[in-house]
Amino acid sequence: MTNLLIQFSYLQALDILTTLAFLLYGAQEANPLLRILMGVTSPLVVLIVAKTFALGLAAFCWLSKRQRILQLANAAYACLVAWNLVALIVRGATA
Repeated sequence: MTNLLIQFSYLQALDILTTLAFLLYGAQEANPLLRILMGVTSPLVVLIVAKTFALGLAAFCWLSKRQRILQLANAAYACLVAWNLVALIVRGATA
């Protein structure tokens, strides 16, 4: 179960990095709430706060033995990060 929390943390870090790469290319954040907050303060600060909140939820799932929720969240974030990387590669290839 601890591995699920470690994987979740790692995927959150990868999501931050790929999101920042997207922003450097001039793309917008897909999450409307985060996009609004990024207009008020630094995107990095917004992403760190959002990921800290997500890690808190993951820790709650871990502590309450909700293994299936963490497995699903990890699968979803793995797909998201993979999608982000493919989109960045395609964007770089066409730039």
